[in-house]
Amino acid sequence: MPSVIALDAMGSDKAPKPEIEGALQAARHHGVRVLLIGPEPRLRAELARYPGARRLPIDVVHASEVITMDDKVEAIRAKRDSSIRVGLRLVREGRAAGFVTAGNTGAAMATAKVVLGALPGVDRPALAAAFPTVLNTAAVLLDVGANVDCTANNLEQFAVMGDIYCRSIFGMEHPRVGLLSIGEEESKGNELTREAFQLLKRLPINFIGNVEGRDLYNGHVDVIVADGFVGNVALKTSEGVARLVRAVLKDTLKATITRQVGAYISRNAFSDFKKRLDHTEYGGAPLLGIKGVCIITHGSSNTNAIKNAVRVAAEFAEGRVNEAIERELAALSVAVTT
Repeated sequence: MPSVIALDAMGSDKAPKPEIEGALQAARHHGVRVLLIGPEPRLRAELARYPGARRLPIDVVHASEVITMDDKVEAIRAKRDSSIRVGLRLVREGRAAGFVTAGNTGAAMATAKVVLGALPGVDRPALAAAFPTVLNTAAVLLDVGANVDCTANNLEQFAVMGDIYCRSIFGMEHPRVGLLSIGEEESKGNELTREAFQLLKRLPINFIGNVEGRDLYNGHVDVIVADGFVGNVALKTSEGVARLVRAVLKDTLKATITRQVGAYISRNAFSDFKKRLDHTEYGGAPLLGIKGVCIITHGSSNTNAIKNAVRVAAEFAEGRVNEAIERELAALSVAVTT
């Protein structure tokens, strides 16, 4: 049976078009069954514009309310029939293997904690984001915004969850785990990173010590651990730099390439380059540490981003990542207390 993924059809900035087109592509290319969550009359009218939709495993689940980007987190209490809450409820009830949203990140995280709850042994769930590296591999940074203020014990749990995520989703046998700091030496960093360093040293993972911002991309580390404030700044800075590099390279190629053959080769090279830096290929950030699968992606997500977010949600569920996190955190707790 194909995985069933609930998709918030009203989350992105241009909803529901990217969600519907992304759902169609995920169903067509990845064999995923998608439940579109939102106002049923509108979604069915939009689906009717795509002739092939009827032949694909896509259905609509009605939700009468939408949490907007301008809503406060408190809106989750008032809007009990929002597309976010309805989608997460489907996961809790076992009617969907995972949930995807490009909507309000704070509301999605808060609702997931309320509706699904945290896994035993997890104090705070964390958002994990994948980055491309020069070695054409992926590096995972967590947390990227779920927890602005963290303790050293939180970072310890993030390290374990990131290690499991890389092993389960990216197939890495012994992911290299680093702690994001301002220097490689053990003594470098602030009080939080120095205390966390000592905790990560004792973990049964491949901890390689402190890493710096440049190590996000050089392929020397697979999991980078940080508090949500630092991680989010690193994420948003990286996205800005990627857009700058793409724009500058595109303008430079246009200005320097004149011959037709050279232009053709350059277009192909630029296309490959752009794809490697394209965050939409990585499918959003999973919220690690909750009792269920929740993938949160950008509000500006396009069709490709939604398609890949649905794919990642299905892979996350099939990889039983949550079971591995719960099992290994329980083992860690026993090891620490004995």
